[in-house]
Amino acid sequence: MSRLGDAAAALLEAARRAGAEVAEVGLYEGTSVGIQRRLRKIEESERAETTELGLRVFLGRCSASVSASSIDRDAFQRLAGQAVAMAKVVPEDPYAEIPIAPPAPDAAFLELDDPAEPSADLLIERAALAEEAALAVPGITNSEGASASWSRSVSVLATSHGFLGEYARSFHGVSVTAIAGAGTGMQRDYDFDSVIHGEDLGDPAQLGRNAAARALARLNPRRPATAKLPVLFDPRVAGSLLGHLSSAISGASIARGTSFLKDALGQRIFAPGINIVDDPLRVRGRRSRPFDREGQAVRRMNFIADGVLTDWVLDTRAANQLGLKTNGHAGGLSNFYMEPGKMTPAQLMADIAEGLYVTEMMGSSINGLTGDYSRGASGFMIRNGQIAEPVAEFTIAGNLKDMFLNLTPASDLEFKRGTDAPTLRIEGMTLAGA
Repeated sequence: MSRLGDAAAALLEAARRAGAEVAEVGLYEGTSVGIQRRLRKIEESERAETTELGLRVFLGRCSASVSASSIDRDAFQRLAGQAVAMAKVVPEDPYAEIPIAPPAPDAAFLELDDPAEPSADLLIERAALAEEAALAVPGITNSEGASASWSRSVSVLATSHGFLGEYARSFHGVSVTAIAGAGTGMQRDYDFDSVIHGEDLGDPAQLGRNAAARALARLNPRRPATAKLPVLFDPRVAGSLLGHLSSAISGASIARGTSFLKDALGQRIFAPGINIVDDPLRVRGRRSRPFDREGQAVRRMNFIADGVLTDWVLDTRAANQLGLKTNGHAGGLSNFYMEPGKMTPAQLMADIAEGLYVTEMMGSSINGLTGDYSRGASGFMIRNGQIAEPVAEFTIAGNLKDMFLNLTPASDLEFKRGTDAPTLRIEGMTLAGA
């Protein structure tokens, strides 16, 4: 048993001695290092080490949780006593429980751990390559800097039912932001990459060139005229629509009756051919995991299959409320994505006489009960099937039910954020501008 696993077992024993009927322990230890470089100078270099400990205990259907920021075995009995004392005075929750879980699988097959910490020189080199490449592009006048980072964490979950699971996860990242123009006409844009293994990291110099090209393309934006037109969402913002979907199909939202999709299970809510998947078992996936936060087995699931909503996102409590069984989503979704379509982005916009290509969004007015959608945005006009002038200071609006039904994906899916979608085209949205 590992050091963290041994500590989890000791805390469970302390909870048993304090009178807990059932208990659950979560332990987390993480290390992160990073550098920030701006205009050829290192502005920040940091290293952080984090420890988190959580204990949840049950007395019947009454439960309480305590947490700490260190693993101090001398304090275990005190923490357990505090949790049990709290559980004695809280009301019952008829739906809460710590479920029995199958034995934890070995997480090695997911390849989530790149344990070798990169040197400070390597991080500096990655950031320097990104920023220098951006600054070398004609028209780039300034930089908001580039950063390079690495982190690694180990998570342990143990329950008094006998479950003990542990796995490690690492991340390598590079990001860069370039500025074009001058004075009040300046525009900024960025690019980044974040991966599990350093060998999969994209070329930092290419990230810099991408950021520069995007910033230059945004110079001298206009405010577009109000219209109703087709809208294309760049992959950088397309995933936000899946975020709204995930909130709407959350078991907790369905149990509360606060989702605009509360009556949509088994119904078509996207066009035929649309598939939206959650895959926690994707090798080197950004949010892959061998089990969920309750120790339950996880599997690849199509939440949208050929346009039809097939299931809710369920943990044990939400499942109990709905008279269902958990489907391994305590802690939420993992690698959530829309499968790509057959057309390239260029083909997807080829027949648009006038439309909008959105690359950035800000603010949010989403009504989870009705699906009404309104967000500030910026991007580019589409004219005669081509990307045209940059536009800003406008709002796009619609209703998510209609947006989902009138959505077409392009073929350019990349797994980059954990919630990912290709370029998306949505018909008949309202642009509120000048």
